[in-house]
Amino acid sequence: MPLHWIIDSRTRLVTATVEGDCTRSDVEAYLKAVDGGGAVAWRKLFDARHGRPAMDHNDMLAVGTLFRGYHRRGPVGALALIVSETHAEPISRTLGILATADRPMRLFTDLEKGRRWIESLPA
Repeated sequence: MPLHWIIDSRTRLVTATVEGDCTRSDVEAYLKAVDGGGAVAWRKLFDARHGRPAMDHNDMLAVGTLFRGYHRRGPVGALALIVSETHAEPISRTLGILATADRPMRLFTDLEKGRRWIESLPA
């Protein structure tokens, strides 16, 4: 599986890393684990610098619908999304569906800058 995560209850931080092609089922498994771990409202550091979305338009819409469903249920934690320089612009356009969320969210191309930002927010 190209998507790996750690749900850390001590720091109330979810750290995820994507390596390779990431499918809709990969993202759904991640979301199920975060929800099952009671970590939806926790901060998230999502490192996708070495990943590639392997989803068509319908898959992206389905994932977006899942995200919106979590937002309707209650608070969703801050998100620092780390992407490669080449994917920054297209991903920033795709994030419109997430940007409507009532939570802090920023896009970074530097992992350490993203880590510093997410760790500066209250747990």
